[in-house]
Amino acid sequence: MTRSPTDADTYVIDIPGPDPAPHAPAFAMPSGAWDTHFHVIDGRHGYVADRSYTPPDAPLQDLLALHARLGIERGVFVQVSVHGTDNRAMVDALRRTPGYRGVAVLDSSVSDAELDALHAAGVRGVRVNVLFGGGVGFDQMQLLARKVSRLGWHMQLLVDVSAPDMPWDTLAALPCDLVVDHMGHADCGLGMDHPGFQRLLGWLADGRCWVKISGAERISRRPAPPFADVTAVAQALIAAGPDRCVWGSDWPHVKLSVAMPNDGDLLDLLATWAPDADQRRKILVDNPLRLYTQAD
Repeated sequence: MTRSPTDADTYVIDIPGPDPAPHAPAFAMPSGAWDTHFHVIDGRHGYVADRSYTPPDAPLQDLLALHARLGIERGVFVQVSVHGTDNRAMVDALRRTPGYRGVAVLDSSVSDAELDALHAAGVRGVRVNVLFGGGVGFDQMQLLARKVSRLGWHMQLLVDVSAPDMPWDTLAALPCDLVVDHMGHADCGLGMDHPGFQRLLGWLADGRCWVKISGAERISRRPAPPFADVTAVAQALIAAGPDRCVWGSDWPHVKLSVAMPNDGDLLDLLATWAPDADQRRKILVDNPLRLYTQAD
């Protein structure tokens, strides 16, 4: 449940905001580029009690300024964990940005009428999150998947594919597309041969999931860009599923264990991971267009 701020309830911000001066990418952005992973945050709506952090606000106008700087034309709002299942800030932003899409966080008790209203607003997926407080976990995903499959939505997974309790077989049986956040969120120090990462590569190659080529700052053991240890991970994913990888900024980069990166530096990593301009166009334009508009 969410709680609303009162005069006696002052939130203490315990994480920094994003870099206020992102630079433009060093490569030419293709027309129609998407950013498939970012959040808007509005403390006026309150935060869940079991959150893992307390962020500063991340307003829509700051996001749109970032997208203008980076050359992004469309995007996907992802409901942030601190707002729990209160999707109001995300949906309000979505309604103010024609052409954008959204991913909600929903309890499995959500009604068909509520789902229809979210669909009309532009929501096209539901998020399962087992890594941060405020998320909806594996216990609700089967019922949620059955409910959202009627609308052609996907299920987005904030999981660590290296975790021993990953429910691979249950996930494989869900009646909807799966989108894996942040390259599977597995620590780069575990190596490319880890069974969880190898299984993710196999799923990509078989067309059983999509993967967001995002969150390098989350899985790297390096303190700052270019996060060289992520290069092999990202390139392996792109090679396994060139038509099923999409890029996301992860703005405003909540709950990091490294210094706040510049979003221009993060986007420039894509030119290293995918040196070919045609492949970058797939990741930035063609793949997200197919994924996020197939249920329109």
